[in-house]
Formats: sequence, C-alpha cells, structure tokens
Amino acid sequence: MTSKPFTTLPLPAALQQNLDALGYRRMTPVQEQSLPALLEGKDAIVRAQTGSGKTLAFGIGTIMKLAENESDVQGLILCPTRELAEQVAGELRRLSRHRPNIKILTLCGGVPLAPQRDSLQYGAHIVVGTPGRVLDHLGKKTLSLSKVHTLVLDEADRMLDLGFHDAIMKIASHLTSSRQSLLFSATFPETIAAIAAALLRDPVTVEVENSASEVTLTQHFFKVKGEKVGTLVRLLGHYSPESAVVFCNTKAGCDALAIALAEQGYDAAVLHGDLRQGERTEVLTRFALGGIRLLIATDVAARGLDIKALGAVINFDLPEKPETYLHRVGRTARAGSTGMALTLFTPKQQPAAERLAEAGETPFSPEDASGFPPADPVRFLPDFAILRIDGGRKQKLRPGDLLGALCASGGIDGKAVGNIAVHDTLAYVAVEQGVADTALQQLNRGKIKGKKFRVRIAQ
Repeated sequence: MTSKPFTTLPLPAALQQNLDALGYRRMTPVQEQSLPALLEGKDAIVRAQTGSGKTLAFGIGTIMKLAENESDVQGLILCPTRELAEQVAGELRRLSRHRPNIKILTLCGGVPLAPQRDSLQYGAHIVVGTPGRVLDHLGKKTLSLSKVHTLVLDEADRMLDLGFHDAIMKIASHLTSSRQSLLFSATFPETIAAIAAALLRDPVTVEVENSASEVTLTQHFFKVKGEKVGTLVRLLGHYSPESAVVFCNTKAGCDALAIALAEQGYDAAVLHGDLRQGERTEVLTRFALGGIRLLIATDVAARGLDIKALGAVINFDLPEKPETYLHRVGRTARAGSTGMALTLFTPKQQPAAERLAEAGETPFSPEDASGFPPADPVRFLPDFAILRIDGGRKQKLRPGDLLGALCASGGIDGKAVGNIAVHDTLAYVAVEQGVADTALQQLNRGKIKGKKFRVRIAQ
C-alpha cells in the first residue's frame, strides 16, 4: 500500500518545503502511524526497528512546538550513547533548517563538562544527551528543564539495558507533569512497560512491523565446523559486501579478531569502549564516509552507527539475547535498502541460534560455508581516503566551504570528492584514493573561508 505524503499533515509551508528539499516526501509506516498523535500532543509508546524513520517522527513533533524567542530548553531527547545522540542532533539540525535561530545542543559524556556548561549559558532550544551527563549538569545546576514540553526516550530498551533507569527517573523529576512524553523502542521487555507506566499519561501505542526489513533483510545462519576466522573469511568471499560490521561480544574478542584478520592481509578497524571518545567518533566517521569497509565492534560501541547502505552485519559471536540480535541486524536494511545478516554458531549453540531466528521472524535453516572461496583482502581496501580538518561548526565551516577549497584554483575535480561530515571542532572529507595526496596538499597550502586549518589523512 502506498504511504501518505507529508503534505497530508498540518505542517507549516516552510517545514514542508524543507522536508521536500531533504528528500522526505512520503511517510514511512512509523511516521504515518505516530505523527498525527504526536502533533496533537499525546504521549506515545512507539515500537519500531532501527532505520524505520522514528527520528524524523519525534523530530517533527518536537520542532513544531518550539518558541524561537525563548532560550530555555524546551525539548529533551535522551539516548543510550554519545554516537546516537550526535546522530539524532544532526538529523534535528537538518529538520530545523527552515528555522535558523533554533539551537540544538548535545550533552554527552567522554568530553569535558566546562565547554558544555559555557554553551548552556547562551541557551538551547533542544538538548540531546545521554542520561548520565544530563544528570551531571542538573546536579551542578548548569541545566534547567523547567520549561521542557517534550521528553523523548530514544532506544529506551538499550538505555535500560545499560543501567540508566534510575538516572532517567531522576531527570524526569525535574520536568513538569504537563509535558508530552514519547518512548521509542525496538523491543518491548517488561522493563519498558514499567518505565512507560511511570512516565507516560494515557499513551497512544504504535507498533510497526518493519515490513521493509522483512523484505530486504536476508538472514543466514552458518554452523561453524572448523575455525571461526576461516568461516568469516569465506563468508566475506562469498557475499562480498560493500561494507560490513562484525560483532563480537567482548573488547578482547574484537582485538583478537582484528589481529587475526590483519595477519591474513585484511584491513579492519576496531570499535569498542577502550577507545577514547574522540577515537570512537573518528572511526565511526571514517566508516560512514567509506574510508573503512570492515568494522569490528562491540554492541555498546556501535550504538550510534547510522550507515545508509550497510551491506552486511556479521555476528561473529552469537549474541546472548534476542533483543541484542534485533539491534545488531537493525544496522542494515535501513529505510528500505537491502542488507544481510550472517550469524555464526557452533553445534552447541544451535538452540540459541534457533531462538534468534525466531526473534528475527525468519526460518532457521543452518548453512555450511566450508565450500565458499576465501575473500581477496584487496577487495576490502577502501576506495576513499578520509581527510581530517581541525575545524568544524564552531569555526563556521560548512560542507560547501570544504568542497570549494578542494576544487579552487585548479584543484581536484569535484567528482573525486565523496561525502563530507562536519562536527563541532572537526570536519572529514572523503576523496578518491588516487587524488588523496593532491587533495591534502591543496588544503594545506590554501585557505578555507580565508583561514588556515591543519589537515591530515585520518587513519
């Protein structure tokens, strides 16, 4: 059935035009089913898989109610990790482009409190943050939530898995009882029902089966008869995904797998909690921009991963919970794109693998990869090099500024430039490997918006 266009909603013309410019013309099922209630100011519980368009749903609902002439925090969005918070904040900034005076601030751990405190002094309309850091600011009285009219719990099940229940309840105690509360979750365990009962008033319940993923996500289960790394290499050779996230259950497991793959000539990056926050952000950005094709990660570290066309999720280690499996495979086949989930299991793990297949609503049919040819390591070398510029939004840099500097005065062809990501104090540009050195020299010897910035190749 054809989805409804956004023009059927009572949205301002400027917002409609912005949505159209961003390529959002028809609603996804979660948007179509939840937005009417959200726009009416009702509390809501929304169960939908990642990649279903939920950020746009609660983003529109929150932005619609903002008063630009008031500098108090009016919308609070809580996320389980900094990576997801930054992803959400980025999407909200895009959605609010038609209202240039709207200020959106992220408050997350892993960075000093002082710069966040200083930014809060100038006010913010929306705060997107992790519960621990938001609670820190409340304790130091650097943040007031007395004017918040919209509370959003994004990926609420993961926040509860990470032990944020008490922090969420303490934060909620600082909010007015008249607020609108929205809870978004991919799964609905008993802990979700309990916190929903405590925080929401007569909520509307929206449950969206991820029909797009059911059609475009292919799930395979492989019984490992020999060495697991060998099985992984054969899967990479057989399916040859453009990019893949390989999940391990522990940090030590990630490191060991990266070493084993490196010994066979594969270039893979690692993402886990032992990395400093800046390192994690850089790895995620390089992967998102195409500078890395194989990423080995733990579940917590990959929470903010948002790749538009991730080729495959590979469960090198069997996840312990069905909920974890659903979150992992939800990284691929997002918003109607195709993807695959490849899960390795030993004979002893077959009962657990069968439960995961049931959770993924797919038939359990064990496969054998022993006859697959191993992958060519060269196949997984990235097409792009990633340039890191030591300047970002706070230095007023925009993607167009970087593209212009690269192409100025007979520089590189704009067709050789890939995606660009601009963060608060850093920016990253993907350029084709063949012109990486030329692009680096172009930026280092020239200026961007009339200023000199340090530039290097991120690796």
